[in-house]
Amino acid sequence: METLVSTQWLADALGSDDLTVLDASYHLPGAERDARAEFAEAHIPGARFLDLAALTNPHSEVPSALPTKVQFENHLAALGVPLDERIVLYDNSALRSSARAWFMFHMFGVPNAALLDGGLPKWLAEKRPAESGSADGEPEYSDAIAVIPSGMVLSEQDGLVRCKADMLANIDTGAEQVVDARDAARFRGETPDIRSGVASGHIPGSCNLPFSNVLNADGTFKPADGIRAAFAEAGVDLDQPIVTSCGSGITASVLLFALHLIGRQGALYDGSWSEWGADPTLPVGTGPVATGEPQ
Repeated sequence: METLVSTQWLADALGSDDLTVLDASYHLPGAERDARAEFAEAHIPGARFLDLAALTNPHSEVPSALPTKVQFENHLAALGVPLDERIVLYDNSALRSSARAWFMFHMFGVPNAALLDGGLPKWLAEKRPAESGSADGEPEYSDAIAVIPSGMVLSEQDGLVRCKADMLANIDTGAEQVVDARDAARFRGETPDIRSGVASGHIPGSCNLPFSNVLNADGTFKPADGIRAAFAEAGVDLDQPIVTSCGSGITASVLLFALHLIGRQGALYDGSWSEWGADPTLPVGTGPVATGEPQ
């Protein structure tokens, strides 16, 4: 299975015994949207609600941190998701949040996890079937269904996640290009951050590539040439190491998936700007590229 599947592919595959469809919708608090309630109102037939907002590490100091391997396994076990079968992730979010879910599956080495190109909006726009029903009632962890077959071991891939200390050190070394997926106004510090107590601006030396620039108007991913052009226009050298960042690690994952589509692999600064901008001891750049920033 390809890692990006079309709505037609999914329509043809629905009902297969070895296919699981997961709704990975997530919304920012300011959007005033309830992903679980929206799932109950309309979702792809047979889909399960992933509850991406809960798939975090609550013990980490990093805001909305990626889950540990055990936390990830337990969460998927509670949903009864068989990790050795085909998994299609989709969302109904302006953030294209299913890319964050894909990054987790990729990070833990789950085979055959794919994104639905265009997500639920494209599915519904094509008048494809949807069903309603509550997402409540999934088994608790104590009743979790074993989802990891004998002989299959999930292991976190090294080198895919960066921490604040890594990013601070990188300002001096410039070893990795930092690509910020937020909109230009927030990146430049022209508008206040959406989070209280978080500075406006960007990590010094980073490039700005709003995640929407790798997408078509209908939310599908651009073809490979379009993705390469978007990174090039942002001043990114695709032959050099890349770390992506955003507000909280959601839309940065969209850029990572786009890199994956063109055969490149980047790393994620998981804390992203919600961590960096909340620390008054850290340097902040403003403008397209602030004066004195490393290039």
